[in-house]
Amino acid sequence: MALDYKLLEIVACPICKGKLNYDKERAELVCRADKLAYPVEDDIPVLLENRARQLTSDELPS
Repeated sequence: MALDYKLLEIVACPICKGKLNYDKERAELVCRADKLAYPVEDDIPVLLENRARQLTSDELPS
């Protein structure tokens, strides 16, 4: 089973309520505005601020 891409249309960053982009390679949902990456575990997004990873500027998708 894979992450449901229809879910990406409705899921939002819990902090800024902005769009999240799926990084399939790292299995993370990325918020460019907050520079955070939320893990996806067993195809379930974990949208908890304390589980988010801070991104560096070179990690942000273009």
